[in-house]
Amino acid sequence: MSRTARAHTNIALIKYWGKKDAKLRLPLMSSLSMTLDAFYSETKLTDASEMSFSLNGVKQEGPAASRVFNYLKLMQERFGVSGSLAVESINHVPTAAGLASSSSAFAALAAAFADHYQLDVDRQELSRMARMGSGSASRSIYGGFAVWQKGSSDADSFAYPLVESPKMDLKLLAVELNDQPKKISSTKGMEASKTSPFYQTWLDRNDQELADMEDAIKTGDFTKLGSLAELNASEMHSLTLTAQPGFTYFEPDTIKAIKLVGNLREKGVECYYTIDAGPNVKILCQSQNCKKIINNFETAFERVKIIEAGFGPGISYQD
Repeated sequence: MSRTARAHTNIALIKYWGKKDAKLRLPLMSSLSMTLDAFYSETKLTDASEMSFSLNGVKQEGPAASRVFNYLKLMQERFGVSGSLAVESINHVPTAAGLASSSSAFAALAAAFADHYQLDVDRQELSRMARMGSGSASRSIYGGFAVWQKGSSDADSFAYPLVESPKMDLKLLAVELNDQPKKISSTKGMEASKTSPFYQTWLDRNDQELADMEDAIKTGDFTKLGSLAELNASEMHSLTLTAQPGFTYFEPDTIKAIKLVGNLREKGVECYYTIDAGPNVKILCQSQNCKKIINNFETAFERVKIIEAGFGPGISYQD
């Protein structure tokens, strides 16, 4: 009997923003993430007479279903297995709103596939499998902090755990300012960003920023971690603004939230922002400041949903 696979979403502190090989989903840079306990996907596969995909109890068709079916066919060819499958997924993450829903979705799908076919794969292979569905999913195989090494081929582009059970006092506040799907997909945004005159500089800085972030994690330096994460996110979004033609994922409330983070820091409430492909802001802080930050944001915004997250676990199975 197939089990339900659960994978938690992750937020990159050192961002992945650019593909070297779209078909294999090989990145142009390495990345580092924090797996979150508050957001996750659960997926179960069962044998069926025809391929089907339901998300949150609703049958999916069109591009969303095709992406899942194409992935399953690719995995079946890879492992020499066959059969029509019914995919049932529950996503506890807002989809396409910049909260990395694809990271948990495809990590859970890869794990469910491996379990359904009783494949003898280790977590490194599972990370490679997840990468073929969504690059960031390679990191959601692991808990805590994970690094996705860019590699140079399918064989060596996978994630590995850096620290799976961190002792560091680190919280992430997911500030949902807009729950609508983003207008520009991450894939299109990455490709368009390559036209920025600063794109090569982005690539050139990757190794040093990754090493600095790893050092901040290993030494438990929250200030260094937060500063680097904020800088890296700003660098990524500067590429969208300076692309030819330029574009942005920011909404007016995104800018307002960025300014509020800066104002709080000036007042001695240490916090830093990070933003992925979408308008929503994630705030990195320590436990003692969570309530104060939440109160300030709820006062500043009429409609805002804030979820506090800590370190999440790696792949698990629910009987």
